[in-house]
Amino acid sequence: MKNQVNTLECSVKETLLQSNHERNDLIDFTIEVANANHIFWIKEICDVTLSSAIARGTGISGRSSKSLEEKMKKGEAIIAFTSDGRWAGFSFISSWENGRYVSNSGLIVAPEFRHTGLARKIKRKIFWLSRQKYPDAIIFSLTTGLAVMKMNHELGFEPVTYSELTNDKVFWEDCKSCVNCPVLKSKQGKNCLCTAMRYDPKHQVSGIFKSKF
Repeated sequence: MKNQVNTLECSVKETLLQSNHERNDLIDFTIEVANANHIFWIKEICDVTLSSAIARGTGISGRSSKSLEEKMKKGEAIIAFTSDGRWAGFSFISSWENGRYVSNSGLIVAPEFRHTGLARKIKRKIFWLSRQKYPDAIIFSLTTGLAVMKMNHELGFEPVTYSELTNDKVFWEDCKSCVNCPVLKSKQGKNCLCTAMRYDPKHQVSGIFKSKF
């Protein structure tokens, strides 16, 4: 009898989970370039980013609200909303060495909208924005997340060593707020727990964006 109850409870939970995913799949998202009108959402973005990193037990470099505000004002961020105005996701870009390199960073999706495909849509949009603003730049990403690595691969990114990323000291200074910074220091900055990936427009053309670029 007890086993039958447990089986029933599991079945109900699976049905509810499937139902939630089906409802989320039907949500319409608006994904746009962020601007000064979106500054209101910065606190929620920072809070969700921090809680997500803590829950995963992975390192993440700090992003101050001031820096995100600057990104929005400069049009160097992507933000997503639901049709009823709820914040759903975010990502931003940064340029280094006078635009020679561009990093795609800070990809975050609100918990209730994960597993909807939104992260992939934001990733493609931030890649598009990077190519629009810095068409000749090498785009790179540092991540510990397998899902992000897969999305990068789809866009034409390839795994590289840290020596093939920017030498800009400001970029590497940002790693000081990451919990894994001691590992980076012990390796003399040559590698860490993050996987480095980059897209070089001179050597490759993404299949997804080939017709556009």
